[in-house]
Amino acid sequence: MKTYDIIIIGAGIAGAALSYELVTKGFSVLLIEQHTTPQNATRYSYGGLAFWSGTDSLTRQLCEESKKLYQSLPEELNSDIQFRELDLLLTIFQDSNPEEIAANYQRFATPPQLLNVNQACELEPLLNREVISGALTVKHGHIHPEKTTQAYIKAFLLAGGKMQISQVLEIQSEDLLVKTNTDTFSCKNIVVCAGGFSRKLIETSGIPIQVYFTHAEIIETPTVDLRLNTLIMPANLKRSQLEAESSKNDQLWRDNNKLGWILDVGAVQFKNKSLRLGQISFVNTNPEADLDAVKSEAALRENIGKVLPELKNVAGTCHHCLVTFSKDNLPLIGKVTQSHNIHVFSGFSNPLVFIPPLARRFANYLAGNEDEIINNLSPQRFFSEK
Repeated sequence: MKTYDIIIIGAGIAGAALSYELVTKGFSVLLIEQHTTPQNATRYSYGGLAFWSGTDSLTRQLCEESKKLYQSLPEELNSDIQFRELDLLLTIFQDSNPEEIAANYQRFATPPQLLNVNQACELEPLLNREVISGALTVKHGHIHPEKTTQAYIKAFLLAGGKMQISQVLEIQSEDLLVKTNTDTFSCKNIVVCAGGFSRKLIETSGIPIQVYFTHAEIIETPTVDLRLNTLIMPANLKRSQLEAESSKNDQLWRDNNKLGWILDVGAVQFKNKSLRLGQISFVNTNPEADLDAVKSEAALRENIGKVLPELKNVAGTCHHCLVTFSKDNLPLIGKVTQSHNIHVFSGFSNPLVFIPPLARRFANYLAGNEDEIINNLSPQRFFSEK
Protein backbone atom coordinates (compact mmCIF):
# COMPACT_ATOMS: atom_id res chain seq x y z
CA MET A 1 0.00 0.00 0.00
CA LYS A 2 1.46 3.34 -1.04
CA THR A 3 1.51 5.97 1.69
CA TYR A 4 0.78 9.51 0.52
CA ASP A 5 1.99 12.63 2.27
CA ILE A 6 -1.55 14.00 2.17
CA ILE A 7 -4.98 12.67 1.23
CA ILE A 8 -7.58 15.30 0.34
CA ILE A 9 -11.23 14.28 0.64
CA GLY A 10 -13.58 16.23 -1.63
CA ALA A 11 -12.98 17.74 -5.07
CA GLY A 12 -15.07 20.87 -4.94
CA ILE A 13 -13.13 24.09 -5.36
CA ALA A 14 -11.73 23.79 -1.79
CA GLY A 15 -10.23 20.33 -2.33
CA ALA A 16 -9.15 21.10 -5.88
CA ALA A 17 -7.36 24.34 -5.00
CA LEU A 18 -5.66 22.88 -1.92
CA SER A 19 -4.56 19.75 -3.81
CA TYR A 20 -2.97 21.90 -6.50
CA GLU A 21 -1.18 24.14 -4.03
CA LEU A 22 0.14 21.15 -2.06
CA VAL A 23 1.46 19.21 -5.03
CA THR A 24 3.33 22.29 -6.24
CA LYS A 25 5.07 22.34 -2.84
CA GLY A 26 6.41 18.84 -3.47
CA PHE A 27 3.91 16.79 -1.44
CA SER A 28 2.62 13.48 -2.77
CA VAL A 29 -1.15 14.06 -2.82
CA LEU A 30 -4.16 11.84 -3.43
CA LEU A 31 -7.46 13.63 -4.12
CA ILE A 32 -10.56 11.50 -3.44
CA GLU A 33 -13.98 12.43 -4.82
CA GLN A 34 -17.06 10.21 -4.73
CA HIS A 35 -18.69 11.46 -7.95
CA THR A 36 -17.33 11.66 -11.50
CA THR A 37 -19.42 14.82 -11.85
CA PRO A 38 -19.77 16.27 -8.34
CA GLN A 39 -23.18 17.64 -7.34
CA ASN A 40 -21.81 19.99 -4.69
CA ALA A 41 -22.00 23.65 -3.67
CA THR A 42 -19.28 24.55 -6.18
CA ARG A 43 -21.30 22.99 -9.00
CA TYR A 44 -24.41 25.04 -8.19
CA SER A 45 -22.73 28.25 -7.08
CA TYR A 46 -23.63 31.64 -8.54
CA GLY A 47 -19.90 32.17 -9.14
CA GLY A 48 -19.81 35.56 -7.41
CA LEU A 49 -16.60 37.07 -6.02
CA ALA A 50 -17.34 39.61 -3.30
CA PHE A 51 -13.90 41.25 -3.15
CA TRP A 52 -15.62 44.34 -1.71
CA SER A 53 -17.06 42.59 1.35
CA GLY A 54 -14.24 42.52 3.90
CA THR A 55 -15.40 43.76 7.29
CA ASP A 56 -12.22 43.54 9.39
CA SER A 57 -8.45 43.43 8.87
CA LEU A 58 -8.39 39.66 8.29
CA THR A 59 -11.20 39.43 5.74
CA ARG A 60 -10.11 42.63 3.97
CA GLN A 61 -6.59 41.25 3.60
CA LEU A 62 -7.92 37.97 2.20
CA CYS A 63 -10.17 39.83 -0.24
CA GLU A 64 -7.21 41.87 -1.50
CA GLU A 65 -5.03 38.76 -1.84
CA SER A 66 -7.82 36.95 -3.66
CA LYS A 67 -8.42 39.73 -6.18
CA LYS A 68 -4.73 39.86 -7.03
CA LEU A 69 -4.51 36.06 -7.28
CA TYR A 70 -7.51 35.78 -9.59
CA GLN A 71 -5.99 38.26 -12.01
CA SER A 72 -3.11 35.84 -12.66
CA LEU A 73 -4.92 32.53 -12.05
CA PRO A 74 -6.11 31.90 -15.65
CA GLU A 75 -2.53 32.16 -16.89
CA GLU A 76 -1.14 30.10 -13.98
CA LEU A 77 -3.65 27.29 -14.51
CA ASN A 78 -3.57 27.69 -18.30
CA SER A 79 -7.36 27.72 -18.44
CA ASP A 80 -10.22 30.14 -19.10
CA ILE A 81 -12.14 30.40 -15.82
CA GLN A 82 -14.36 33.19 -17.25
CA PHE A 83 -13.08 35.73 -14.74
CA ARG A 84 -14.92 39.04 -15.20
CA GLU A 85 -16.62 41.91 -13.38
CA LEU A 86 -20.39 42.32 -13.00
CA ASP A 87 -22.72 44.81 -11.38
CA LEU A 88 -24.14 43.28 -8.20
CA LEU A 89 -27.66 44.50 -7.45
CA LEU A 90 -28.88 44.02 -3.88
CA THR A 91 -32.64 44.43 -3.91
CA ILE A 92 -34.43 46.22 -1.07
CA PHE A 93 -38.06 45.22 -0.69
CA GLN A 94 -40.93 47.63 -0.11
CA ASP A 95 -41.30 46.83 3.58
CA SER A 96 -37.69 47.93 4.26
CA ASN A 97 -36.20 51.40 4.58
CA PRO A 98 -33.47 51.87 1.94
CA GLU A 99 -31.40 54.26 4.06
CA GLU A 100 -31.42 51.85 7.02
CA ILE A 101 -30.37 48.94 4.82
CA ALA A 102 -27.62 51.02 3.22
CA ALA A 103 -26.32 51.97 6.67
CA ASN A 104 -25.86 48.29 7.48
CA TYR A 105 -23.40 48.02 4.58
CA GLN A 106 -21.13 50.84 5.71
CA ARG A 107 -18.94 48.32 7.57
CA PHE A 108 -17.76 46.74 4.32
CA ALA A 109 -14.47 47.68 2.65
CA THR A 110 -16.35 49.10 -0.33
CA PRO A 111 -19.89 50.07 0.72
CA PRO A 112 -22.40 49.59 -2.11
CA GLN A 113 -24.07 52.65 -3.62
CA LEU A 114 -27.76 53.24 -2.83
CA LEU A 115 -30.07 53.45 -5.87
CA ASN A 116 -33.67 54.57 -6.06
CA VAL A 117 -36.26 52.42 -7.87
CA ASN A 118 -35.78 54.13 -11.24
CA GLN A 119 -32.00 53.80 -11.08
CA ALA A 120 -32.23 50.13 -10.06
CA CYS A 121 -34.60 49.32 -12.94
CA GLU A 122 -32.42 51.21 -15.40
CA LEU A 123 -29.48 49.03 -14.34
CA GLU A 124 -31.61 45.87 -14.44
CA PRO A 125 -34.66 46.21 -16.74
CA LEU A 126 -36.00 42.75 -15.75
CA LEU A 127 -36.68 43.93 -12.19
CA ASN A 128 -40.25 44.38 -10.97
CA ARG A 129 -40.34 47.97 -9.73
CA GLU A 130 -43.57 47.32 -7.82
CA VAL A 131 -41.90 45.13 -5.15
CA ILE A 132 -38.77 47.15 -4.35
CA SER A 133 -38.10 50.41 -2.56
CA GLY A 134 -34.58 50.69 -3.95
CA ALA A 135 -31.37 48.70 -4.32
CA LEU A 136 -27.66 48.75 -3.58
CA THR A 137 -25.00 48.23 -6.22
CA VAL A 138 -21.29 47.51 -6.26
CA LYS A 139 -18.83 45.99 -8.72
CA HIS A 140 -18.63 42.24 -8.16
CA GLY A 141 -16.17 39.69 -9.52
CA HIS A 142 -17.45 36.57 -11.25
CA ILE A 143 -16.10 33.22 -12.45
CA HIS A 144 -17.46 29.97 -13.79
CA PRO A 145 -17.06 27.83 -10.63
CA GLU A 146 -17.00 24.45 -12.40
CA LYS A 147 -14.44 25.57 -14.97
CA THR A 148 -12.28 27.02 -12.20
CA THR A 149 -12.41 23.80 -10.20
CA GLN A 150 -11.61 21.71 -13.25
CA ALA A 151 -8.72 24.04 -14.07
CA TYR A 152 -7.26 23.44 -10.60
CA ILE A 153 -7.70 19.66 -10.95
CA LYS A 154 -6.12 19.61 -14.41
CA ALA A 155 -3.10 21.58 -13.14
CA PHE A 156 -2.90 19.30 -10.08
CA LEU A 157 -2.79 16.15 -12.23
CA LEU A 158 -0.23 17.66 -14.63
CA ALA A 159 1.98 18.45 -11.61
CA GLY A 160 1.98 14.79 -10.55
CA GLY A 161 -1.05 14.56 -8.25
CA LYS A 162 -3.28 11.48 -8.19
CA MET A 163 -7.08 11.37 -8.16
CA GLN A 164 -9.43 8.56 -7.15
CA ILE A 165 -13.19 8.36 -7.70
CA SER A 166 -14.43 6.55 -4.61
CA GLN A 167 -16.84 7.12 -1.74
CA VAL A 168 -15.12 7.61 1.61
CA LEU A 169 -16.75 5.39 4.24
CA GLU A 170 -14.52 5.95 7.24
CA ILE A 171 -11.48 7.84 8.49
CA GLN A 172 -9.29 5.85 10.89
CA SER A 173 -7.52 8.47 12.96
CA GLU A 174 -4.96 6.29 14.75
CA ASP A 175 -3.56 4.62 11.62
CA LEU A 176 -4.31 7.53 9.27
CA LEU A 177 -6.23 5.30 6.90
CA VAL A 178 -9.04 6.36 4.57
CA LYS A 179 -11.47 3.52 3.85
CA THR A 180 -13.52 3.85 0.66
CA ASN A 181 -15.95 1.62 -1.20
CA THR A 182 -13.11 0.52 -3.51
CA ASP A 183 -9.92 0.47 -1.42
CA THR A 184 -8.13 1.64 1.71
CA PHE A 185 -5.49 4.37 1.45
CA SER A 186 -2.67 5.25 3.83
CA CYS A 187 -1.17 8.66 4.43
CA LYS A 188 0.69 10.96 6.82
CA ASN A 189 -2.01 13.65 6.82
CA ILE A 190 -5.71 13.76 5.96
CA VAL A 191 -7.50 16.97 4.97
CA VAL A 192 -11.30 16.92 4.81
CA CYS A 193 -12.61 19.38 2.19
CA ALA A 194 -15.99 17.73 1.77
CA GLY A 195 -18.21 20.77 2.31
CA GLY A 196 -21.50 19.84 3.97
CA PHE A 197 -20.33 16.24 4.44
CA SER A 198 -17.19 17.32 6.35
CA ARG A 199 -18.84 17.02 9.75
CA LYS A 200 -20.14 13.50 9.09
CA LEU A 201 -16.79 12.28 7.73
CA ILE A 202 -14.74 13.66 10.59
CA GLU A 203 -17.13 12.22 13.14
CA THR A 204 -16.56 8.72 11.68
CA SER A 205 -13.17 8.94 13.41
CA GLY A 206 -14.85 9.82 16.73
CA ILE A 207 -13.73 13.45 16.62
CA PRO A 208 -16.31 16.24 17.16
CA ILE A 209 -16.19 19.25 14.85
CA GLN A 210 -18.17 22.49 14.87
CA VAL A 211 -18.89 22.86 11.19
CA TYR A 212 -22.46 22.99 9.91
CA PHE A 213 -24.45 22.99 6.69
CA THR A 214 -27.65 24.11 5.06
CA HIS A 215 -29.47 22.29 2.30
CA ALA A 216 -29.71 24.62 -0.68
CA GLU A 217 -31.94 24.37 -3.74
CA ILE A 218 -31.67 26.32 -6.99
CA ILE A 219 -33.06 26.21 -10.53
CA GLU A 220 -30.57 25.84 -13.36
CA THR A 221 -31.64 26.71 -16.90
CA PRO A 222 -30.23 25.99 -20.35
CA THR A 223 -29.30 28.88 -22.64
CA VAL A 224 -32.07 31.51 -22.71
CA ASP A 225 -32.80 34.48 -24.99
CA LEU A 226 -33.44 36.83 -22.06
CA ARG A 227 -30.56 38.98 -20.87
CA LEU A 228 -29.93 39.57 -17.17
CA ASN A 229 -27.54 42.52 -16.83
CA THR A 230 -26.66 42.09 -13.17
CA LEU A 231 -26.17 39.53 -10.42
CA ILE A 232 -29.28 39.80 -8.23
CA MET A 233 -29.30 39.13 -4.49
CA PRO A 234 -31.47 40.46 -1.65
CA ALA A 235 -29.88 43.19 0.45
CA ASN A 236 -31.29 41.59 3.59
CA LEU A 237 -29.97 38.03 3.27
CA LYS A 238 -32.11 35.71 5.38
CA ARG A 239 -29.63 32.84 4.99
CA SER A 240 -27.15 34.61 7.25
CA GLN A 241 -29.77 34.79 10.00
CA LEU A 242 -30.66 31.12 9.52
CA GLU A 243 -27.02 30.09 9.86
CA ALA A 244 -26.53 32.16 13.01
CA GLU A 245 -29.61 30.67 14.69
CA SER A 246 -28.92 27.06 13.73
CA SER A 247 -25.31 27.03 14.99
CA LYS A 248 -26.06 28.33 18.50
CA ASN A 249 -26.67 24.89 20.03
CA ASP A 250 -24.29 22.21 18.80
CA GLN A 251 -26.24 19.53 20.67
CA LEU A 252 -29.05 19.87 18.12
CA TRP A 253 -26.67 18.47 15.51
CA ARG A 254 -26.26 15.15 17.33
CA ASP A 255 -29.57 13.84 15.98
CA ASN A 256 -31.66 14.45 12.89
CA ASN A 257 -33.38 17.79 13.43
CA LYS A 258 -35.16 20.34 11.25
CA LEU A 259 -34.18 23.82 12.36
CA GLY A 260 -35.48 26.32 9.81
CA TRP A 261 -36.35 27.24 6.21
CA ILE A 262 -35.96 30.44 4.17
CA LEU A 263 -35.96 31.63 0.56
CA ASP A 264 -33.67 34.38 -0.77
CA VAL A 265 -34.44 35.46 -4.35
CA GLY A 266 -31.28 35.64 -6.45
CA ALA A 267 -30.29 35.22 -10.09
CA VAL A 268 -27.21 35.24 -12.28
CA GLN A 269 -26.56 34.63 -15.97
CA PHE A 270 -23.35 32.98 -17.13
CA LYS A 271 -21.44 33.73 -20.32
CA ASN A 272 -23.23 30.92 -22.16
CA LYS A 273 -26.54 32.68 -21.28
CA SER A 274 -27.71 29.96 -18.87
CA LEU A 275 -29.23 31.08 -15.57
CA ARG A 276 -29.05 29.99 -11.95
CA LEU A 277 -32.06 31.05 -9.91
CA GLY A 278 -32.63 30.59 -6.21
CA GLN A 279 -32.25 29.89 -3.52
CA ILE A 280 -34.05 27.94 -0.85
CA SER A 281 -31.98 27.25 2.27
CA PHE A 282 -33.12 24.93 5.04
CA VAL A 283 -31.43 23.27 7.98
CA ASN A 284 -31.90 19.56 8.43
CA THR A 285 -29.00 18.04 10.37
CA ASN A 286 -29.20 14.89 8.26
CA PRO A 287 -27.03 15.56 5.17
CA GLU A 288 -29.01 12.94 3.23
CA ALA A 289 -32.48 14.21 4.15
CA ASP A 290 -35.30 13.55 1.68
CA LEU A 291 -36.44 16.52 -0.40
CA ASP A 292 -39.63 17.49 -2.18
CA ALA A 293 -38.17 18.92 -5.40
CA VAL A 294 -41.61 19.65 -6.90
CA LYS A 295 -42.66 21.75 -3.90
CA SER A 296 -39.28 23.51 -3.81
CA GLU A 297 -39.36 24.41 -7.48
CA ALA A 298 -42.89 25.80 -7.14
CA ALA A 299 -41.83 27.99 -4.18
CA LEU A 300 -38.73 29.17 -6.02
CA ARG A 301 -40.65 30.11 -9.16
CA GLU A 302 -43.38 31.92 -7.25
CA ASN A 303 -40.89 34.10 -5.40
CA ILE A 304 -38.57 34.65 -8.36
CA GLY A 305 -41.63 35.74 -10.34
CA LYS A 306 -42.34 38.51 -7.85
CA VAL A 307 -38.89 40.08 -8.32
CA LEU A 308 -38.04 39.05 -11.90
CA PRO A 309 -41.37 38.27 -13.58
CA GLU A 310 -39.93 37.28 -16.97
CA LEU A 311 -37.84 34.54 -15.33
CA LYS A 312 -40.70 32.87 -13.45
CA ASN A 313 -41.53 30.27 -16.10
CA VAL A 314 -38.21 29.91 -17.91
CA ALA A 315 -37.37 26.24 -18.54
CA GLY A 316 -35.00 24.75 -15.95
CA THR A 317 -34.31 22.00 -13.46
CA CYS A 318 -34.28 22.16 -9.65
CA HIS A 319 -31.04 21.01 -8.00
CA HIS A 320 -29.91 20.42 -4.42
CA CYS A 321 -26.57 20.68 -2.62
CA LEU A 322 -25.16 21.25 0.86
CA VAL A 323 -23.62 24.60 1.83
CA THR A 324 -21.18 24.59 4.74
CA PHE A 325 -20.63 27.33 7.33
CA SER A 326 -19.26 27.98 10.81
CA LYS A 327 -20.72 29.83 13.78
CA ASP A 328 -18.48 32.90 13.35
CA ASN A 329 -18.59 33.15 9.51
CA LEU A 330 -14.91 32.25 9.25
CA PRO A 331 -13.62 28.97 7.84
CA LEU A 332 -12.16 26.10 9.83
CA ILE A 333 -8.60 25.38 8.72
CA GLY A 334 -6.12 23.09 10.44
CA LYS A 335 -5.93 20.11 12.77
CA VAL A 336 -9.20 19.03 14.32
CA THR A 337 -7.27 17.94 17.43
CA GLN A 338 -3.67 18.44 18.50
CA SER A 339 -3.01 14.70 18.71
CA HIS A 340 -4.08 13.64 15.21
CA ASN A 341 -2.93 14.60 11.72
CA ILE A 342 -6.51 15.01 10.56
CA HIS A 343 -7.21 18.49 9.23
CA VAL A 344 -10.25 20.34 7.96
CA PHE A 345 -10.48 22.93 5.19
CA SER A 346 -14.15 23.86 5.19
CA GLY A 347 -16.85 26.21 6.50
CA PHE A 348 -16.26 29.07 4.05
CA SER A 349 -18.89 31.82 4.15
CA ASN A 350 -17.33 33.58 1.13
CA PRO A 351 -15.85 30.48 -0.52
CA LEU A 352 -14.88 31.52 -4.02
CA VAL A 353 -13.07 34.58 -2.63
CA PHE A 354 -11.40 33.02 0.40
CA ILE A 355 -10.46 29.55 -0.87
CA PRO A 356 -7.69 30.38 -3.37
CA PRO A 357 -5.58 32.59 -1.04
CA LEU A 358 -6.21 30.34 1.98
CA ALA A 359 -5.35 27.20 0.00
CA ARG A 360 -2.01 28.80 -0.84
CA ARG A 361 -1.44 29.87 2.74
CA PHE A 362 -2.44 26.47 4.17
CA ALA A 363 -0.15 24.62 1.76
CA ASN A 364 2.75 26.81 2.89
CA TYR A 365 1.72 26.18 6.50
CA LEU A 366 1.76 22.41 6.03
CA ALA A 367 5.19 22.80 4.41
CA GLY A 368 6.44 24.19 7.72
CA ASN A 369 5.90 27.94 7.39
CA GLU A 370 4.09 29.63 10.28
CA ASP A 371 1.05 31.69 9.33
CA GLU A 372 -0.86 33.83 11.81
CA ILE A 373 -4.02 33.81 9.69
CA ILE A 374 -4.07 30.00 9.50
CA ASN A 375 -3.48 29.80 13.25
CA ASN A 376 -6.42 32.13 13.85
CA LEU A 377 -8.71 29.93 11.72
CA SER A 378 -7.96 26.73 13.64
CA PRO A 379 -11.10 24.66 14.39
CA GLN A 380 -9.84 24.40 17.95
CA ARG A 381 -10.79 28.05 18.52
CA PHE A 382 -14.34 26.96 19.33
CA PHE A 383 -13.33 24.31 21.84
CA SER A 384 -11.08 26.80 23.62
CA GLU A 385 -14.21 28.82 24.43
CA LYS A 386 -15.40 26.17 26.87
